[in-house]
Amino acid sequence: MEFEPKWIAWEITRRCNLKCVHCRSSSTLKVNDHPDFPFSEATRIIDDIVSYASPVVVLSGGEPLLRADVFDIARYGTDKGLRMCLATNGTLVTQPICEQIKAAGIKMVSLSLDGAKAETHDNFRNQPGAFAGVMNAIRLFNENQIPFLINSSFTIRNRDEIPEIYQLVKSLGASAWYMFMIVPTGRGEDIMGELIPEKVYDEILEWHYKVEKEENELLMRPTCAPHYYRIVRQKAKEEGNIFKRRNLKFSTGGSKGCLAGQLICLIDVDENILPCSYFPKSAGNLKTASFKEIWENSALFHELRDFKSYKDNCGRCEFVNVCGGCRARAYAMTGDYLAQEPFCSYIPGKALAAGK
Repeated sequence: MEFEPKWIAWEITRRCNLKCVHCRSSSTLKVNDHPDFPFSEATRIIDDIVSYASPVVVLSGGEPLLRADVFDIARYGTDKGLRMCLATNGTLVTQPICEQIKAAGIKMVSLSLDGAKAETHDNFRNQPGAFAGVMNAIRLFNENQIPFLINSSFTIRNRDEIPEIYQLVKSLGASAWYMFMIVPTGRGEDIMGELIPEKVYDEILEWHYKVEKEENELLMRPTCAPHYYRIVRQKAKEEGNIFKRRNLKFSTGGSKGCLAGQLICLIDVDENILPCSYFPKSAGNLKTASFKEIWENSALFHELRDFKSYKDNCGRCEFVNVCGGCRARAYAMTGDYLAQEPFCSYIPGKALAAGK
């Protein structure tokens, strides 16, 4: 199957104990409009998924540790043969939580770290003590031999700390570091003016390439920055070498840019299937259709998989098969998910040759 679901983020709650400036779902501690679904519905969804595919499933939110049955859900998925993972902000992690993570068979935990110091991270997460909470979670994970990776999201307010965060992550024993270039959805719409400028965006990706090329211990991968994969190929060709990238089973796999609706998707708390965590448009709902039906027959997914339907420079770009542009960012900033990637300044070779 060319477009096989490899990785599913599953929003099992919209509740959260933080109010992060970039939150895609604008989660709050009390949620009335998007309540948690019951455990019986969780098992039904897992049964539906495993009848069709065997993807990595990441229990997310909101803050998934606010659900009393989060480890029951994880254990059920593990027993069904799924590789179950957990995405948490880290502030609620305790020794008993670590013991439950291991008992549930959770294979990897992701933590968020958006600053090299407490002031920066706490500002990004809108919560004093958030940084200390993450550091405590990391200490406990190391003591309990629980594999973890770190996600870091960036705007202009914390972009100067990128190299410091990288060094900090290396020192903490993480399995991987994912550098997220935020997509302005949810609460992120309120900080549209903080998006990293196009020129600086490219400079950051080139920095990442240079560092990753020399990195032998930590898996690094920029996320929501699909034209990084164009840069990798261009740089490797210029330098006359092959840039080999390691794989991690928590990852979305492969060395391609935007995978939304192609290899990955999000199931939100209302049971909508979205192309990715930052793409607020439903391809279908699991209350009325099976995962298989939606994955194979959704008109939205078919459009995202048809690279010939992409517009402007993305549509004519010779790197469309390895990049594709961020469809969620195009949708958030232009209202058209097939539009050109807003942050990419590359002029396709075909367009240049044609004088366009």
